[in-house]
Amino acid sequence: MLIDQYYQQKNGTVSFSRQQGSDFAKQISDDFNPLHDVDARRFCVPGDLLFSLVLAKYGISKHMSFTFLDMVTEGVHLLLPAPSSELHIKGDNDKDYLSIERSDDIATDSDLIDNLTQSYVTFSGQTFPHILIPLMQQHNVMINPNRPMVMYQSMLIDLDRTDLSNISLELDQQKTAMEVIGKRGNACLAFNLLAHGEIIGRGEKHMILSGLRPYEQSVIDTIIADHAGRKHNYPR
Repeated sequence: MLIDQYYQQKNGTVSFSRQQGSDFAKQISDDFNPLHDVDARRFCVPGDLLFSLVLAKYGISKHMSFTFLDMVTEGVHLLLPAPSSELHIKGDNDKDYLSIERSDDIATDSDLIDNLTQSYVTFSGQTFPHILIPLMQQHNVMINPNRPMVMYQSMLIDLDRTDLSNISLELDQQKTAMEVIGKRGNACLAFNLLAHGEIIGRGEKHMILSGLRPYEQSVIDTIIADHAGRKHNYPR
């Protein structure tokens, strides 16, 4: 499947190296968040990789809700529970990392799983700068350029049907919004899922932005240029 090379499984646990997490972020999600760099001091495995792993291991349900409880780092071995409508994924260190609620109608077609995985993470990779920068500008705030902290909090998907392929995602601008409380921002990125031009589902991605400060266009321009440079210089 699409994500097979981005994790290892041994003795009933799943783990990720820094290289695997970084490669998934950049090669599959087009996500250049510094937290996913191989040499990042606070490296964490991309939330999109955890989402993709759950789909690969447990299939797709019409309703799926994911809550990210802690950052998965290199060396953490996740214990995969038996299939259920509620999944609580812990590490071998007894920490809770991910909680999933899902309906009982399960689709396990590998092509559908790969299609939805690729479509979702491609959409998710557009979060910065294409979606978050306009939201920050709207609220006259920005992330700290020296310590950009943008983290996954939760996401959900509701599908009307799971018998179609070629699923794509598009932003629902009317429902996409951000709430700012002091130096913290809570962003809700809403999207529709489409197949053959028909809306077949809806979803939301919730993110936390910390260390917010007053918006400065010149600083934002530098952040965007640095981000574009990181993408341009990444070996393809």
